[in-house]
Amino acid sequence: MSKGKLLAVSIVWLLILAVGVVVWRTVFAPAVELTQAEREQQQAEQARLEREAELQRGGSTSRYRAQVNLALDGFSGYAVFRSSEFASELRKQGIKLKLIDDGADYSARLASLQKGETDLAVFTIDALVKVCADAGSLPVTIVAIIDETVGADAIVAYQQTYPNVDALNDPETTFVLTPDSPSETLTRVVMSRFQLDRLADSPFEEVDDAKTVVERYKSSRPNDKFAYVAWEPYITQMLQNERMHVVVDSSRFPSAIVDVLVASDDYIAKNEARVIDVVKAYLIANYAYRDESTRVALVTEDANASGSELSQEEAANVVDGLWWKNTQENLAHFGARAGSHLPHIEDMIAGVTAVLLDSGSIESDPTGGNPNYLYNDAIMTSLSDFHPGTDREQIRGTAMPKLTDRQWESLVEVGAARAPTLVFARGTARLTERSRSLLNELAGMLQSTRYYVIVRGNASRRGNLEANKRLAEQRARAVEQYLIEKGVDTDRVRATGVEPSGSTSVSFVLGELPY
Repeated sequence: MSKGKLLAVSIVWLLILAVGVVVWRTVFAPAVELTQAEREQQQAEQARLEREAELQRGGSTSRYRAQVNLALDGFSGYAVFRSSEFASELRKQGIKLKLIDDGADYSARLASLQKGETDLAVFTIDALVKVCADAGSLPVTIVAIIDETVGADAIVAYQQTYPNVDALNDPETTFVLTPDSPSETLTRVVMSRFQLDRLADSPFEEVDDAKTVVERYKSSRPNDKFAYVAWEPYITQMLQNERMHVVVDSSRFPSAIVDVLVASDDYIAKNEARVIDVVKAYLIANYAYRDESTRVALVTEDANASGSELSQEEAANVVDGLWWKNTQENLAHFGARAGSHLPHIEDMIAGVTAVLLDSGSIESDPTGGNPNYLYNDAIMTSLSDFHPGTDREQIRGTAMPKLTDRQWESLVEVGAARAPTLVFARGTARLTERSRSLLNELAGMLQSTRYYVIVRGNASRRGNLEANKRLAEQRARAVEQYLIEKGVDTDRVRATGVEPSGSTSVSFVLGELPY
């Protein structure tokens, strides 16, 4: 065979080989691979069947029918959620509990609910409103009230520098606090209730946590214009210094700082019965710790478990500063108990939102003026006949005691209320329509403030001095009567005239009994 023919034959065979490789790769190889994948799938299925068979021979069905993921942080007020009693009650319902401590990152907490990574979570109402405002949506809803702070949060300062709230009204005053926390909320509530118009535009020094607030206090001097805002047990720690005192605490502002249990709307839609089971389990556990000594022991144990040991005094102050809401109080707040004096959850949300808007903490109301969008009363309504134990729970109150004349005279003036100027026509004690409108707003504010109110009337110095004194008192009494008609407790307000100074208005002073 000539070289030419040999070359041609070689080329032909090479072409045949190349075609064969292409055909193998495009036709036969995928079929082999597919067969291999099917074989692996069959092997996996066989292994699963073998495991199930093994469990049937020697295993058991899980005792849990569901797992609930609950987001919270280390605050002592949440000790019941971390208690063995709560976990035990959930186990009785076939629910496994997983607690997720996110370090009080409320934005992350809301995001985890939206993503379905957590099922329920704890918020303060103010924190919930703020994160919803930032998110521009309302993906969650309140299903129960956990507690209300009644002294566990406070503004503490050197008494010589800040003897009362009025003294805070200084452009040099700086509030050392943790941002986006109850401390910031308390400060903003104080700013909204008292006449603190001389404060700087941004009077806050923001630190990481309450521990850092205490460290900042320790490094300061008595004459520094600092007010320290924190919560228990850090308040007690600063008060070990006898020169420090509480300027104002959360007990003076009902419903300002309230912890609530929330769930995503999606989770409730799919698992309403499970949410009811969780709420019931919490109420039963909370009932188990209803005695003060038992509650103090729980808080102490809870703190020790987290590595933050509390003294007996500190634990007792935590318990005294929190009002853990029982079943009956929850029902009252959600409108399922008629005739209760406790505020409705809708009004609580509206009040907190108003403070946040007024203080510039949020730019707009995330509910669009509909606070009912932020709670679900169906859960509590379903528990209207539920009792967590044999002892009947009572709905406790915050009514202020009636004062004697001597007690009114000894009242300690805390500060001037942030109130509108009411102007009367010269020589009269008649309220104008404008004044009535302004007093409507003031009445709402006073009802959410636990101070006694002194209404001081004033008058012109022209003419008969004695007649002007009488007119000053008449003006004060006209305002007093109107506030009472608008719901302010008659035992909390007293009208008095002052020595005429030339003004034709009245002023409002908030006071408290001396310690």
